[in-house]
Amino acid sequence: MKILIVGGVAGGASCAARLRRLDENSEIVLFERGEHISFANCGLPYYIGNVITEKENLLVQTPAKMKERFQIDVRIFSEVTHIDTIKKVVTVHDTQQDISYEESYDKLVLSPGANPIRPYFKGIDGKNVFTLRNIPDTYAIKDFVDHNHPKTAVVVGGGYIGLEIAENLHHRNVEVTIVEMADQVLGPLDYEMATFIHAHLREKNVTLILKDGIQGFEHHKNYSEVQLSSGRKIQTDMIILGIGVRPETNLAKNAGLSLGEFGGIRVNEHLQTSDPHIYAVGDAIEVMDYTNSHYALIPLAGPANKQGRIVADNIMGKNEIYAGTQGTSVLKVFDMTVATTGNNEKLLKRFQIPYEKTYIHSGSHASYYPGSTPISIKLLFSPTDGKILGAQALGIEGVEKRIDVIATAVRAKMTVRDLETLELSYAPPYSSAKDPVNVIGFVASNILNGDQEVIHWDEIKNGDLKDSIFVDVRTPKEYQCGSIQDAINIPLDDIRNRLDEIPKNKRVILFCQVGLRGYLAYRILHQNGFIDVKNLSGGYKTYFSATEY
Repeated sequence: MKILIVGGVAGGASCAARLRRLDENSEIVLFERGEHISFANCGLPYYIGNVITEKENLLVQTPAKMKERFQIDVRIFSEVTHIDTIKKVVTVHDTQQDISYEESYDKLVLSPGANPIRPYFKGIDGKNVFTLRNIPDTYAIKDFVDHNHPKTAVVVGGGYIGLEIAENLHHRNVEVTIVEMADQVLGPLDYEMATFIHAHLREKNVTLILKDGIQGFEHHKNYSEVQLSSGRKIQTDMIILGIGVRPETNLAKNAGLSLGEFGGIRVNEHLQTSDPHIYAVGDAIEVMDYTNSHYALIPLAGPANKQGRIVADNIMGKNEIYAGTQGTSVLKVFDMTVATTGNNEKLLKRFQIPYEKTYIHSGSHASYYPGSTPISIKLLFSPTDGKILGAQALGIEGVEKRIDVIATAVRAKMTVRDLETLELSYAPPYSSAKDPVNVIGFVASNILNGDQEVIHWDEIKNGDLKDSIFVDVRTPKEYQCGSIQDAINIPLDDIRNRLDEIPKNKRVILFCQVGLRGYLAYRILHQNGFIDVKNLSGGYKTYFSATEY
């Protein structure tokens, strides 16, 4: 069998290696239009920031090593320009020798990846305007920083790449401004969770401009000017575009392969395209969203590697299925870690999927052991059966561990009630006897079982609550440091003796700092004849962060 693979990196390179492990005799040819077939694209910003100091460490696999270990014919600087699906032949352009030739195939694997979005802006072709997607991009940015010593930079886009670049430029003593058209950074997060990242960025002296877009760039002798839609102008030494990526599908489109509604290559559960002899993997394909069962573009390295492996198995007759992508991801933002899995509220609303939500702010490990820091977790789940629909978490340490546990629970089709019963490792330096994953399971199950009714920060901000009374059950000292407007302060430990101060003919909204004391107060009032009682989910900490700006 002769198998051609177009593109390396996560999907193509992993497919090639797996094919050889399964079959010593097939002819395998991997085409890469650039120089590097397998590199650590997720590590590129850290090379710019001098966190990764040796450029060789960015290379996962070289053509020579691929040839030596796997006997794969790797052809770099070779761009596949055309696919003839009838003849089962591709046309290849050798860019070094500037010649073109044809190569036949029995099976073809497309792993072309995605390209950075570069909208047309005036001045976008300036020498100090960069995108970051591959090794040459990385070298260009690092060379500019090394030799020009910029003092300021504007990063356009507050996604994963934008925030990683911002942090690493900051490491190089560059003053960074992030410009984001949306009202928040990090689209996979919901707004109120992203606000914690906004505060952390500002603490690190990163200027954050939200709800403003780019009109163009104007370049002068010693500086450039970024012109915003609001009319604001920013002087800067360099500009990084981190707006996002677009699937590279020209080859597939010109070959007549089906594309999806988002412009990605449409594949079936076996990762076959509309031509059964052609497979596709990685950032160029539309995958099934594991949570909502709709097609989506989810460009992540982990799923791309798994897709490459599954395609190799299927080419060799194993009949494997790719069940979909959850979107499980993690990101370092200065001192904080942010991780997500599944859907956020925006997606659930788009597809009209009913959901409930809850929050906790638990310690990363036992509070009596030194160094515990808060982990904020948001859980989204079905209000009928407790199916887990998504989770978001952030904090200083232990964040990714908790999201990985919840992501595993999602794959195992567990519910929030199952999170209560998970037996997770415990020692004071690492966790508590009730791990945060257990705790968010307890809280969600209490809502599901009707043991408490909750109200959320956005319902308070946007709702008509004139017939409600807010009761802050924190200590007087906490109350004096800030509270919800017009709230009365009745500390939890006094509430049984002061029930007559709370009217029974109004809705009572209880809140504390993170939700626990509010829940305890709820149980007391509920058992003392108060009918219309709500506990503020996530407490004042969530409310304040979400409504501060």
